[in-house]
Amino acid sequence: MLDQHRALIYTMIIVSAADSDMPDAELTIIGDIVGHLPVFRDFDRRELPRVLNDCTNLISREDGLEQTLKTIRAALPAKLRETAYAIACDLVAVDGEATQEELRVLELIRHRLNIDRLIAAAIERGARARFQKL
Repeated sequence: MLDQHRALIYTMIIVSAADSDMPDAELTIIGDIVGHLPVFRDFDRRELPRVLNDCTNLISREDGLEQTLKTIRAALPAKLRETAYAIACDLVAVDGEATQEELRVLELIRHRLNIDRLIAAAIERGARARFQKL
């Protein structure tokens, strides 16, 4: 079973990989999020490449996305599920444009983690506001 840190990171990775492309900019953002959010305070950032590799291996299996979502849900307590959704939304919002694939994965995450629709809308709006460009 995953620990909570890895489950949160897996959530970001599946969003990043949603459109079959994981640009360096998104990987950098994942590293930045891990580096500054309090929830990752005791996570060893040197583990990030291994976590990325483990997650991409899981996703690439048959029914990999569904298995990854089940693994994330099992590892996260209820109090961290909104956090997982929020960091996934941040990753989608960072480039200013969400693809249909990313939106679909966000929807799957929201459903699998039982995020209330109104709470999800507030999280999404907050992410959009944080990453708004001039």
